[in-house]
Amino acid sequence: MNAKILERIGFDRRFADEASMYLAFYAGRVVSQSKDLYRVTTEEGDLTAEISGKFRFEVRTPSDFPAVGDFVLLDRNEDSSGNAIIHRVLTRKSVFIRRAAGTSHEEQVVAANIDTVFICMSLNNDYNLRRVERYLGVAWASGATPVVVLTKADLCGDVAERLAELHSAAPGVDVLVTSSLTEDGYASVLEYLSAGRTIAFIGSSGVGKSTLINRLIGRDALETKGLRNDDKGRHTTTRRELIALPGGGIVIDTPGMREMGLEGADLARTFVDIDELASRCRFRDCTHANEPHCAVQRAIRDGLLSEERLAGYLKLKKEARYEGLNSRQIETEKLSVMFAGIGGIKNARKFAKEKNRTKHGYS
Repeated sequence: MNAKILERIGFDRRFADEASMYLAFYAGRVVSQSKDLYRVTTEEGDLTAEISGKFRFEVRTPSDFPAVGDFVLLDRNEDSSGNAIIHRVLTRKSVFIRRAAGTSHEEQVVAANIDTVFICMSLNNDYNLRRVERYLGVAWASGATPVVVLTKADLCGDVAERLAELHSAAPGVDVLVTSSLTEDGYASVLEYLSAGRTIAFIGSSGVGKSTLINRLIGRDALETKGLRNDDKGRHTTTRRELIALPGGGIVIDTPGMREMGLEGADLARTFVDIDELASRCRFRDCTHANEPHCAVQRAIRDGLLSEERLAGYLKLKKEARYEGLNSRQIETEKLSVMFAGIGGIKNARKFAKEKNRTKHGYS
């Protein structure tokens, strides 16, 4: 093997320039992980690697560890004399991080150095516009470009109606329709594949991610299972894996996920239509509820915006505000929002204290 192998799997000039600063090491890309061991592709083939003791000591957060899609620097590029040692992760150009919903602060790198995020959703009971908005918020924040991929089109009686809804919920985002029943059912995906470009597939379990990837590979490399009778997916992919396609391009399959925290999500790009309308509201801090001259409410009355989309926006915005806070911090934040009209919680406390002094006859 030679450097062309790394180029085929995304090792471009940007990564090469950074790697050239560390001439004692060899470059490779993480293709899978099992506990503390990593499978890495190098110029000379695949090898098993682990991180150095110094690396482990210097790690600050879980997202600092190597992840599938990362380019790393190792002490060797051939599989001999035990496991190779990873000494450094090259600077990521994008990273999709899944944070646990709630206040646990747990985070998990789903994939690194991706160009496109395919948000997969099947056209049956898994179909959920609000979930798409959540995924889009995290996908935009990753630095990659999101694309919505609708699977199992053969199970939907009105694809055109679903497409219209998706275009309203995902303005400016490409929406693809696929079906596993026809030979050209995945043709729309092919234009996103080219040598060196990486696509990560995300979505709930059972929506057809693995089936679609198998079609792109040209063989049944990944195990697939359908949805259960209740339309909840069976978990087939149990770990993330990077796969180089025969015709060029790289795909990363990921385990199904329904829950995803919003800390760091880019809601401005997800709801660019509402943000644009909000800029026309009379009041800068308009809540889009009962204020006069609210451009968002006017758009709803004129049929240009759905009440459901506004409700989804307000829900995710509220959730993002509280994401990562403990119960005491959440309570403080709620009070700050509640008393924003009189200058915040500090002024509210001052007002209450003065009112109490007046009530008891103090001057």
